[in-house]
Amino acid sequence: MLVSKSQTKLITSLQQKKYRDQTGLFVGEGPKVIAELLQEGLKLQSLFTTDASKISAENHFHSTEAELKKISFLKTANTSLAVFEIPKPKPLQDSGLMVALDAVRDPGNLGTIIRLCDWFGVQQLLCSKDTTDCFNPKVVQATMGSLARVQIHYLSLSEYFEKTELPIYGGFMEGKNVYSEKLPKDGIVVMGNEANGISEEIIQKITHKINIPRFGKTQKTESLNVATATAILLSEFRRFTEM
Repeated sequence: MLVSKSQTKLITSLQQKKYRDQTGLFVGEGPKVIAELLQEGLKLQSLFTTDASKISAENHFHSTEAELKKISFLKTANTSLAVFEIPKPKPLQDSGLMVALDAVRDPGNLGTIIRLCDWFGVQQLLCSKDTTDCFNPKVVQATMGSLARVQIHYLSLSEYFEKTELPIYGGFMEGKNVYSEKLPKDGIVVMGNEANGISEEIIQKITHKINIPRFGKTQKTESLNVATATAILLSEFRRFTEM
């Protein structure tokens, strides 16, 4: 069955946040991503695939490679593309280990951090309102299905930090060595913007400044990629609390 003009128009519009907000829909591509989103109970609106035998779902359309290429957001189109309903957010629980992102803009970084949260059992991710939309197609692909297992909340970090009783950790060059700190089981780990780090407004709310020490002889590397730093910090928080 040919992909209709209206379907093509809808799918291509979902590359933009305003249309995702208007329709309540987002796109996932590739059998693995789609299968994981379906497995986690996300509601499928439509599925377009060149091989219907690989994914069992209702509302699917058999498409040609040329058709998928037209509607795909990837440089090289996959064998399947699905449109899902954006799930309704669950209430935020002020407990557990959480990550908070202050204006993280790169979709690849956000997607990787969502996967890291899934890997390290961080169930809630807090995002400032100017952090990239988690349903951006590039973010969805980078999460490889973890998007459905992490609760993502967009909110005013400053307002939330004023209310929470959880300790708030942030990475700083002048912070205490994370490898020698006693880390809690419950707390918030704040990660800043790729270029500017944590904003001054949020710095005022940080209760514990920590540092990932450099071991290189030259000591010339100025900073770590935000997703890499997140991985190191979450690994250390989990290592400490599991000892």
